[in-house]
This record gives sequence, C-alpha cells and structure tokens, in this order.
Amino acid sequence: MNAPFSTSALYERVRRVIPIAEWLTFEDDIAAIIELKRQRNAVILAHNYQTPEIFHCVADIVGDSLALARKAIDVEADVIVLAGVHFMAETAKLLNPGKTVLIPDTDAGCSLAESITPEDVALLRRAHPGVPVITYVNTSAAVKAASDICCTSGNAKQVVESLGVQRVLMIPDEYLARNVALETDVEIIAWHGHCEVHERFSVEDIKELRESHPGITVLAHPECPPEVAAAADFSGSTAGLSEFVATNRPPRVVLLTECSMSDNIAVHYPDIEFIRPCNLCPHMKRITLPSIRKALEENRHEVTLDPATAVGARHAIERMLAV
Repeated sequence: MNAPFSTSALYERVRRVIPIAEWLTFEDDIAAIIELKRQRNAVILAHNYQTPEIFHCVADIVGDSLALARKAIDVEADVIVLAGVHFMAETAKLLNPGKTVLIPDTDAGCSLAESITPEDVALLRRAHPGVPVITYVNTSAAVKAASDICCTSGNAKQVVESLGVQRVLMIPDEYLARNVALETDVEIIAWHGHCEVHERFSVEDIKELRESHPGITVLAHPECPPEVAAAADFSGSTAGLSEFVATNRPPRVVLLTECSMSDNIAVHYPDIEFIRPCNLCPHMKRITLPSIRKALEENRHEVTLDPATAVGARHAIERMLAV
C-alpha cells in the first residue's frame, strides 16, 4: 500500500541505526500499522530488545519487563499488541483481562520460561517446606500461579528483602539469583535456568573488549554469569543500563545484553560510541513489522488464559507491583 502520510519524521529518529535502503522496505508496514492502530483503538507495547523500527516507530509504550507490566495496567485501548515474547503477552493479559491481547508470533518464547514447570515448583516446595517462592517474570502464567510473588531483574533484591524472611527460592534464572545473593543477607536457593543470550557472555569477552577498545565502559545484565557481572563496570536491568548511559554519558560503552538494546539507546546519544558484541535473542527477533501488521489485520494470535491460573498468576504479579 502507499503510505498515507510521510514517514520522514519517523526516519529521522532512527537514521543513525537504520540505513535508508533498509528503511524503504519498512515504510509501507509502518504506515499500515499506524493506521490499523487508529482503526482498532490499539496500542503496541515493545520490549527494549525489539528492533529500532518497532521500538522507535510503531510502539506506544516501551521498556523492560517491569515497566511494561506497570504501564499495561493503565492502557485504555481496546487492543494490546505485545512486541516481545509470550510470557510478556500473558502478563499484559493478566493485568487487562477484559482487553484483547495479541502476540504477533506464538513461537516467540523464552529459554528461561521453558526451563521450569508448575510441577517443578511443587517439587521445590516439598524439598524446602515453608520457603517462599519468588518467580522471575520470565516464566509462564502457570509457573507464576504456583509461586508466591514475582520479580524482575530491576526489583529482584527489593522483592527478596520485602518478604522479611531468612531464606527464599528464586526461580528460574540461576545467574540472576546468584547475582542478587551477593547483594543481600537473605539466603537464596536457585534453580538451573539460564537465558540463552546472556549465558554466552564471558570474562574473556570483557578482557578482549577492554584490550580492543581502551577506556570502554562495560555494562552487564544480571542474567549474565556472576563472574561477568563482577568484571563489568556496572550491572543492572535493561532500564538500569539505559539510566546508567543517560546519567554517566560514557564516551565509549558496551552493553552485555541483547544486541538491539544498544541500537535503541544509541538513537538518543549520537555523541556516544556503542560497541556491539551482538548476541541476538532468536525469540525476540520473531516479532517483525509484517507480523505486527498481520496481528492487527487478522486479530492473530489472541492470548487466552485459564481463569484459575490467571487468578494465581495475577496475585503474584500484583504482589510484586505493590512492593
């Protein structure tokens, strides 16, 4: 279709990270999506790991998992399209049970979410009776329903200490649990799940980056192994990494997280050199402009939840949001 309006203003936002030849292949889908949002009273929630043409050009609400969960509560649209992975779409549905929530690709999953089941949680409870279960938001609604409270990488320590106990179970990310354990006196029992993107970073990577790019500031996500987080200059959630860049303005920086994160931040800081080691999340990258367009055109793929599961999962998320 021909664009009903000029997309030149949108391109100005992203021209530093998207070549014009590539942009020309995006224009029709962007124009169509903007019109479809108007027709359907829809909003698009996009995670920080989405590509710039989604994050900066069609998304209405952007952020990390915690920000999207918080902002989803206040959405007034009839339709929510979640540009992220499936557990995020489930969270949006949990917080907006009366709205239509769409996930553009049902195969946009998560290695962490797939690493644990409600049955595993039941076994953990039997092995550690009375110990509260803190579930990372990177899990299915069924696992959330089997837990006591949720957390994100940005509020994990706060959630752990809010319970006022000496010992907790934190599932499923082993590295997040171990990194948080270094910051608190609460004993944390971890599961063995890992993020397939962050587990690939190593201390050797950091050494090579410092040798190749003298003076570089290294920022790491807490889903990285503890030795990697310790070797970095700063470790934090995607929101925390963004805030560090905004506040400290390092002249040269590398983010040890999903590759698109650097592109999305770089849009705002032309004076900062971003070195990109580029580990891509194959699940996040299943979300594309054409799949978002199809979701809005065909109302695909609508997220539904078992009512009983939804009650328990919503309680765990609401407890987190209240902390």
